[in-house]
Amino acid sequence: MSDDNPHSANGSSGKSWAAKLLQIFTGEPKSREELVDLIQDAEERDLIDNDTKEMIEGVLDVAELKVRDIMIPRSQMVTIDVHQSVEEFLPIVIESQHSRYPVVTDNKDQVEGILLAKDLLSYGFNATDEGFSLDKVMRPAVIVPESKRVDVLLKDFRSNRYHMAIVVDEYGGVSGLVTIEDILEEIVGEIEDETDINENDDKQNIRRLSPTRYSVKALTTIEDFNEYFKSEFSDEEHDTVGGLIAHGFGHLPQAGEEITLGNFTFRITNADKRRIQQLQVSIQEVESSENAE
Repeated sequence: MSDDNPHSANGSSGKSWAAKLLQIFTGEPKSREELVDLIQDAEERDLIDNDTKEMIEGVLDVAELKVRDIMIPRSQMVTIDVHQSVEEFLPIVIESQHSRYPVVTDNKDQVEGILLAKDLLSYGFNATDEGFSLDKVMRPAVIVPESKRVDVLLKDFRSNRYHMAIVVDEYGGVSGLVTIEDILEEIVGEIEDETDINENDDKQNIRRLSPTRYSVKALTTIEDFNEYFKSEFSDEEHDTVGGLIAHGFGHLPQAGEEITLGNFTFRITNADKRRIQQLQVSIQEVESSENAE
C-alpha cells in the first residue's frame, strides 16, 4: 500500500530527529556521549547553529565541573586589607577595575567581607576619607568548598542574589574565589565589557600595568610583541604570543601557570579548554629599562 503522505519520503529524517529529541525528554539517550552525538547531529542538520551547539555543550560541561576547576586561584586574587586607608586601596580599585574585592585581615586566609566598588561612589573621596570605614560598606563573604558542583553554585548565586564566593580547601584555607561571570563564561564563552581590551585593536593588545608588568592578549602577534618590547622571539613556527607560550609549556596551560622565556615571565590569567586568552607579562627588573617601551 502506497503512502499518500507527501512528506513521507523526505520526512523520515525529520521523524528520526523528532524521535531522538523525544529521547532527551524521556530519560534518553543513555549516556553523555550519545547526547553529544545528538547535539552534533542537530547542528549538521541545521536545526541549531554552532553558537547554540557550543552553549549546550557548555551547559553539559558545567554539570561535570567542580568549583576548583574554574576558580580564580588565590595567587591572582586582588584583595584589600581591612586596615588600609582610602588613599591606599583606591589605586588598587582603579587599576584592577573589578567590581568586587575580598577584604582581608593580615593574609588571604582571613576574609572579613566583600567590598563592592559601587558602594564607594556615595563617599566621593575628594581629599579626605573622614567618616569612611570599610566595616560600614563591606558585605558578608559567602564561603564555598572547592568540591562544590558548579551547577549547584550557579543556582545558589541566582536564588540568593550574590555574585562572588570565596573558595576554601578541605582545611579551611582560602584557595581562590569564583564569580557568577566565571560560570557563565564556561557556558557562553568569554564575556567582555567596556573595560576589556578589544581583540581587533592591535594597539590595545598590550596594556601597561606597572613599570615592569603588562597585560597582553594571547592573540597579539609575535611581531607586534617584539616591536613593543624590543624583544627577538622567532615567529617562524608561531604567529601569536599564545602559540609561542603554549609551545613553551608543551601543553595547553591553565590560568595561574607561569613560564619564563628570556627576560620575560608569562603568567596565564585567562584560558579555556581550547586556547590561551590573556597573559600577564613581567620583565626582570634589571632589563626593564631596556625592554619596556
